[in-house]
Amino acid sequence: MSNDAVAHSFNTLGIVGTGAMGRGIAQLAAQAGLNVMLFDVKEGAVAEATAFINGLWQRSADKQRITQAQAEQYGERLIEARDLAALAPCDIVVEAIIEKLEAKQGLFSDLEGIVRQDAVLATNTSSLSVTAIAAACQHPERVIGFHFFNPVPLMKIVEVIPGLRTANDITQRVNALGTAMGHFTAQATDTPGFLVNHAGRAFGTEALRVLSESVTDPATIDRIMVDQGGFRMGPFTLLDLTGLDVSHAVMESVYHQYYEEPRFRPSPLTRQRLSAGLLGRKTGEGFYRYVDGQQQMPEEPAIAPASPCPVWISQDDPGSAAQLAELVTTAGWPLESADQPSSEALCLLTPLGEDTTQCALRQGLNAEQCVAVDMLAGLDKRRSLMASPITRPELVNAAASLLNADGTPVSTLQDSTGFVLQRVVACIVNVGADIAQQGV
Repeated sequence: MSNDAVAHSFNTLGIVGTGAMGRGIAQLAAQAGLNVMLFDVKEGAVAEATAFINGLWQRSADKQRITQAQAEQYGERLIEARDLAALAPCDIVVEAIIEKLEAKQGLFSDLEGIVRQDAVLATNTSSLSVTAIAAACQHPERVIGFHFFNPVPLMKIVEVIPGLRTANDITQRVNALGTAMGHFTAQATDTPGFLVNHAGRAFGTEALRVLSESVTDPATIDRIMVDQGGFRMGPFTLLDLTGLDVSHAVMESVYHQYYEEPRFRPSPLTRQRLSAGLLGRKTGEGFYRYVDGQQQMPEEPAIAPASPCPVWISQDDPGSAAQLAELVTTAGWPLESADQPSSEALCLLTPLGEDTTQCALRQGLNAEQCVAVDMLAGLDKRRSLMASPITRPELVNAAASLLNADGTPVSTLQDSTGFVLQRVVACIVNVGADIAQQGV
């Protein structure tokens, strides 16, 4: 049965925890026509959250995105709950508290003695088992995962995760509620990380591994993934956006729940930065610095101009070789056509899943002359180069100057199997295939 064919039939939604996530859920629920009761153990937190949400609506009214009447109507739907007992009238309660199993179990156990027996208890957990949270309840059939992403109003997806004992009708109704709130609902099985955070392990985790191996710096990795990979933002920009207090906890949770699966191993780099309070945007500094909320991206290193030298291109991949030959000819550099390069030539290689050193040795070439070019995503928006540890410095600079001759940005990396883009994409494909195999 489709979500559209089921009415969610919720009139009053309770929220426990009025941080960024709770506020976003409250905003969407009120806009969808529900009365929203907010509770937080911190004194003044609900009033602060209500003022914040009303401020968003007022700014939208000022910009004529909604009417003044709508802004006021939405605001009237926000109701402060003085204590947990005040949530008794709620048809569904969504918890958005600390990401600790015992805390969520304790909250739901308390709520069971307050709300009606037919009320739904929804957890916004990002990585904990919904089944484990429900295990502390007398009626686990009414417990379900309802996982939004921050910032909630902008991230138009919500995961609906039934536990092993969640009733089918509740799953259907919560799916319908997510749709009514304006989000795409992705129903996932109750496995570590669910769908999105499971799939996301490859993007950030492999990027952190690249960084830990000193292949390059965070800004270069981000530029490669955006320009060459076509991602909306790079992994380190994303980590700064979500905050390491959230991201590192998810990394560790998924890793341990999969019994230390090596592909999901967290990085000591994020643990250290978490300990130092370098969480990202929320603290003004993470992998980048932020001034008035604006990311301070470091400038790219300048490429010194080089005089044209002979260029020899490996025919290991004829299609890639043809693209490079056209670029060399257009730049006006001399192109060698012999089977073997001269001793003065810059040798351009196009490895797939290899490092420059191994690629050179496999082809019987002098690694001192070799620079590899990542051809996985073409040469249009950015070009990634990789020298061997013994490549002559003047040839590394010559390669960068050549590939930058038409103004296209160039990133130069330390030797590593699979550059940056190839490594991250390969991990994404592997994790995605595993998700499909598991039926997540």
